[in-house]
Amino acid sequence: MTKKDFIPKPYESSVQQGEVTWESPSNIALVKYWGKLENQIPANPSISFTLDHCRTTTTLNFQKKENPASDFDFELLFEGEKKESFRPKIEKFLERVEPYLLFLKDYKFSIETSNSFPHSSGIASSASGMSALALCLMSLEKQLDPKMDEEYFTRKSSFLARLGSGSACRSIEGELVVWGMHNTIYESSDLYGVPFRDEVHENFRNYRDTILLVDKGEKQVSSTVGHDLMNDHPYAETRFRQAHDNLDKLKKIFRSGDLEEFIKVVESEALTLHAMMMTSQPYFLLMKPNTLAIINKIFRFREETGLHACFTLDAGANVHLLYPDNEAEQTLEFIENELKQYCQNGQYINDKVGSGAKKLA
Repeated sequence: MTKKDFIPKPYESSVQQGEVTWESPSNIALVKYWGKLENQIPANPSISFTLDHCRTTTTLNFQKKENPASDFDFELLFEGEKKESFRPKIEKFLERVEPYLLFLKDYKFSIETSNSFPHSSGIASSASGMSALALCLMSLEKQLDPKMDEEYFTRKSSFLARLGSGSACRSIEGELVVWGMHNTIYESSDLYGVPFRDEVHENFRNYRDTILLVDKGEKQVSSTVGHDLMNDHPYAETRFRQAHDNLDKLKKIFRSGDLEEFIKVVESEALTLHAMMMTSQPYFLLMKPNTLAIINKIFRFREETGLHACFTLDAGANVHLLYPDNEAEQTLEFIENELKQYCQNGQYINDKVGSGAKKLA
């Protein structure tokens, strides 16, 4: 599908008012997307586990106005309170999606949103938040265009979510989602995320993710700034090739169930992401001493037990500890006894791989 496929024809139905609620999860990339082109196009493909517990719930209330406005008309409540600091990002999102949602200036919107995880807990909420909002807007468009089928609804929701936050396009579906063109991934696209439809070994079913909250403060560098630093990065092209190669490796790993090789790829991807930031200009060191302490503890745990816990990182200090479901009991004991002490206020979040966003009654 192309961008033109998401430009709607005149709507057949009219809707005066209503309300819709969606719950959408965050996700954690295994092969990282770092660097983007114009219009939120990724410089390399990525693949992620869709999470289950770390979710944003968004309710969109809409009321049609007598006359269309020249500006967007919305109010935003985050966990019951007005959040003016969020307005610029929502306005930017609405500007980007307006060519694909022709009704936006016909309605007054009230957006109420909340997270299942604590705000400023160090979990990136842009993926869950933007995907939930995109789904709400698409639910309104589906009322205006009742003939819309589910596949189109899902792909356009992912397409729109991407325009708010790149990784948000991977939060619409589960359990594994690919975003970005890759020669050997069926129907892969730069415009939206698609479920990974190749064979996946039972070793990767019900995979666990415990998020170790090393630093709950705001990001040292915004994602937008970080991605832009790849434009003139001396190692950019090599990194982009590496991402394609690692996605090829993961395809074989998912089929074979080889957990040792899975660990090598996932941990290498995490460290490469941070290496790109440490070698950009300006450069950023986002890991904290406790991040490194946790990583070294994980190495030792694997060596001593033969179990398969591994780490990955986003663009920050927090550690995602990934491990198979059948190793959860021993791994959770390890977290409580040896890793918790390195978390801010001893806090961590137990999550697992989930199936994607849900519309709530």
